[in-house]
Amino acid sequence: MARKRWKPVQPQNMQHAIRLCLDYALHKHNRSVAQIGELIGVSEWTIYKWMSEASIPSKRIRPFEFACDATFVTQHLAASAQKLVIDIPSGKGAGQRDLLDLQNALNEAVSLLTQFYRGDAETPDVLQGVTRAMQDLAGHRENVRKHDAPELGLFEGGTE
Repeated sequence: MARKRWKPVQPQNMQHAIRLCLDYALHKHNRSVAQIGELIGVSEWTIYKWMSEASIPSKRIRPFEFACDATFVTQHLAASAQKLVIDIPSGKGAGQRDLLDLQNALNEAVSLLTQFYRGDAETPDVLQGVTRAMQDLAGHRENVRKHDAPELGLFEGGTE
């Protein structure tokens, strides 16, 4: 069975964003909705209500995302406000897989744009692909900017 790749996933609406957070928590950390509710101090039925109404109180977004270890709700909110969100890199060098992922994202974006202008692609698919490529490229830009002054590894193990 192939591993699920979460990095390219983009939420389409608030309900989808909440569902993605819950799916990620279950897949990566084996956390049920009840466990997530317990971590943030609400019942699991409250979380199901948020999902069914596609609404979550703003003061609950970060605790919910922290409990799920995913930021799909924040990503959706930013995208709905026409903002681009990127993960801030730690200033480490990119590996071969990182560069291949970037190349794949850029190729996919150009392919989707070509299909769109021919009338063969749907707008949401194109927006998702182009946004993913822009985020990946912006992340590498930030990595290059931090190259001369990488972040300190304060909590990394090592010899003294």
